Amino acid sequence: MSRITGFLRQIALFAVLGATVLNDAYTVSNTLPNIVYEFLIGGVLSSVMIPLLVRAQTEDPDGGERYTRRLFTLAGAALLVATALSMAAAPLLTSLYISSDGNRELATAFAYLLLPQIVFYGLGALMGALLNTKGSFGAFAWAPVLNNIVVLVVLAVYVAVPGEISLDPVRMGDAKLLVLGIGTTLGIVAQTLVLLPAMRRIGFRYRPVWGWDSRMTATGGLALWAIAYVLIGAIGLNVTTQVATAADGGAYVVYANSWLLLQVPYGVLGVSLLTALMPRMSRAAAEGRTGDVVDDLSLGSRLSTVFLLPLAAFFTAFGPAIGVALFGWRSSGVEGAAQIGLALACSAFGLVPYAITLLQLRVFYALTDGRIPALIQLVTVLVKVPLLLICPLLLPPKDVVLGLVAANAVSFIAGALVGQVLLRRRLGSVRAREVLNTLWRTLVAAALAALAARGVVALLGPMSGLAPLARAWIQVVVGALLWLPLTVVGLRLLRVAELDPVVRRLAGLAARFDPRRGGDRGR
Repeated sequence: MSRITGFLRQIALFAVLGATVLNDAYTVSNTLPNIVYEFLIGGVLSSVMIPLLVRAQTEDPDGGERYTRRLFTLAGAALLVATALSMAAAPLLTSLYISSDGNRELATAFAYLLLPQIVFYGLGALMGALLNTKGSFGAFAWAPVLNNIVVLVVLAVYVAVPGEISLDPVRMGDAKLLVLGIGTTLGIVAQTLVLLPAMRRIGFRYRPVWGWDSRMTATGGLALWAIAYVLIGAIGLNVTTQVATAADGGAYVVYANSWLLLQVPYGVLGVSLLTALMPRMSRAAAEGRTGDVVDDLSLGSRLSTVFLLPLAAFFTAFGPAIGVALFGWRSSGVEGAAQIGLALACSAFGLVPYAITLLQLRVFYALTDGRIPALIQLVTVLVKVPLLLICPLLLPPKDVVLGLVAANAVSFIAGALVGQVLLRRRLGSVRAREVLNTLWRTLVAAALAALAARGVVALLGPMSGLAPLARAWIQVVVGALLWLPLTVVGLRLLRVAELDPVVRRLAGLAARFDPRRGGDRGR
């Protein structure tokens, strides 16, 4: 539901703002709170804090209660300082991520309204980490849904407010600017505050505890490596946004929305896997059960492959139609929507490597090793940046974004390969043969299913009498109805074992409602 409502939010944003300089400025500025938060504290929270909290809950007589309160106190203070400093440096931040051809003044105006999100991102992430270590996943999973609903309401208000955002000059008091900026920030505030009831249910009562804990010093190196990881990634993002905003108005919006489309299936499976596996791997690592860590790594890699690779094949075959179907609601936006879909098709091959790389990083974090993730990130960025810089030299301005998304996908392949080698050195056997066996079988089934579905859709002809939106939806629906069963049949014929639990589950549900067996009457 989080990904679905987030997706609806992005569709609404594109429908309201379009592939324009205005949307570029808003999108980049709305990314700045994430960049600053991740750089200053977010990378530490996501990679270091879950292992620290698990160890404190295991080792401390009070179950880590005092340690957790101290962590919240210090993190909250750091977040407030980071928010104040970033707002003071808003013009500098926007100049780093928007080229001189973009509207830096508008991006800066949005930044002043959006950067306060930093403190709420941080507190929400810390509460989510604590909830996860207690086996409570629901509230943190549902919280973004509230944020997305708030932003959808904000967009409705934005449309209702008369006038347009003034671009020359940019005015901070502009009603539409204030609605969009403050409303977006209120969504993050709501996403954080809704976690408070869940915190009370797990028995956490916050009271400030100041002072330093020696275990924080012991993990200082891990935290520094986490910050290095974020900094290296920020360099890659900086080059991406600079090249995109210099190439064509709205190019970064195309880049961001094609990336969002890839994030939908990853968010449903990949994030769910990481959320469930990270505390488990951290406990196994803390107790020296390396074999269990390897088991979870293999399981996560194989499940990611079986469920994400077929979707990547479908995106590749039907990318342009998907873009128009989802973003082409206004006739003026069909061209930009088709470009989003084309970017999706050009980058879908990076979906599985991306998911596996993030899983590999979590294994190293569970082993309290922050150095290797930073090195993997460095390799990824070193592969990506030269490819990004070549794109404007080889491609026309409108197509530069296609090169950018492809370069991003290639960098994930490099990261996954390097991560696999380093994991083998650290853990010995990582059961790579199992993963490769699942990979090639799934690849064959997915490719044949997507090609067959695309071929049948091609036989439908151009359907020139239909509007582009209707034509795109027919292609996507017909393609999906063919692709899904063909993929399942292919996976079964090739004996992909990871699909068995799903098949057994569906068979069990069918048996429960079989009228010949009395259906559900026995319950």
